[in-house]
Amino acid sequence: MPSPRSPRSSPSSSPSSARPVTRAAVGPGGAPVKQRDSFFDNAKYLAIVLVAMGHAWEPLTDHSRTAEALYMVVYSFHMPAFIIISGYFSRSFDMRPDRLKRLVTGIAVPYVLFEIAYSFFKRWADDDPSHPISLLDPWYLTWFLIALFVWRLTTPLWKVVRWPVPLALAIAALASVSPDIGDDLDLQRVLQFLPFFVVGLCMKPSHFQFMRRREVRILSAPILAASLALAYWLGPDMNSAWFYHRDSAQELDAPWWAGIVMTLALFGFSMVLTTCFFSWVPRRKMWFTALGAGTLYGYLLHGFLAKGSRFWDWYDGHAWVYQPLGEVFVTFFAAAVITVLCTPPVQRMFRFAMEPRMEWAFKRDAAELARERGAGVGSVTRSGAGSHAGGKVGAKV
Repeated sequence: MPSPRSPRSSPSSSPSSARPVTRAAVGPGGAPVKQRDSFFDNAKYLAIVLVAMGHAWEPLTDHSRTAEALYMVVYSFHMPAFIIISGYFSRSFDMRPDRLKRLVTGIAVPYVLFEIAYSFFKRWADDDPSHPISLLDPWYLTWFLIALFVWRLTTPLWKVVRWPVPLALAIAALASVSPDIGDDLDLQRVLQFLPFFVVGLCMKPSHFQFMRRREVRILSAPILAASLALAYWLGPDMNSAWFYHRDSAQELDAPWWAGIVMTLALFGFSMVLTTCFFSWVPRRKMWFTALGAGTLYGYLLHGFLAKGSRFWDWYDGHAWVYQPLGEVFVTFFAAAVITVLCTPPVQRMFRFAMEPRMEWAFKRDAAELARERGAGVGSVTRSGAGSHAGGKVGAKV
């Protein structure tokens, strides 16, 4: 995900605190420097690890009921958690020029570059030269970028409506019964995941503080256990495609009304498990906290390995991965790979594609130019005043 600047945090902030920010660091020049909140970086890193694990488990679900149960539970909350955090950090988004520039360079440009890169990769690795390159039809992981682009552009609207979450849920439910929406911009996912983004927009620091209370953390353990047991029981009879939110009910061979029921039921289920997830995220700085700033890198880059493992039959060519020890190995291997892809060296290597500056593509903001001119005039004035004062002192001596 794009890594917006998090609120400043204090390691000593308590669960009952109203804000996650209690102190600021001081830079070399004495100016305050914003500190990232470790909680959100930890949450993003742990969520991206679960994404990678889920992709690694997918080929195992036909052979292992346990893997299928884990897969369904993780898929019910890992993207909602990401999207809620994205919505939370989009609360201040408006049409200010600098924020629109960031939207283009941090989301739109990576979408274009990785959509093209993924398409060429599929042509080569899957021996599919006819695979189209279309920016209107996101392939694989790029759907999240185009969805985030659309969601952020609609942020001002959600700030003015009276009941944003119920309205977003109604839109998601209508999308789930509308097979004619089509694949353009992956609008099914954009609309069906929309309620989680709107929830993030409506959340306040106190909500995250509540989810991190000890009582919530204790209660989350039996809830998670019950969810795994339910998924283990329902797994053979349930279509896991419901958790992808990319198809209408009719496309899943279900009656139209099932789309509305499943939208509401999965939203509630996902919110409960997302709360459980947030309750266990560490609040203090951990060895992996810094990796939270590179989760979008890990998300997009690991897709080449995830898809490559299918194209090159890594699973079918090694039967041992379907054994319990093999499944454990696949799980830890996925976590290790995604961790490496979030590290600063990888970020520096791919920053040209993920966070291009592109100063040449934008006009200078008039307010920014005025501030620079004002600063220049002030500097010259202070310099002249200092010289004048120095001349007086010299004359006296």
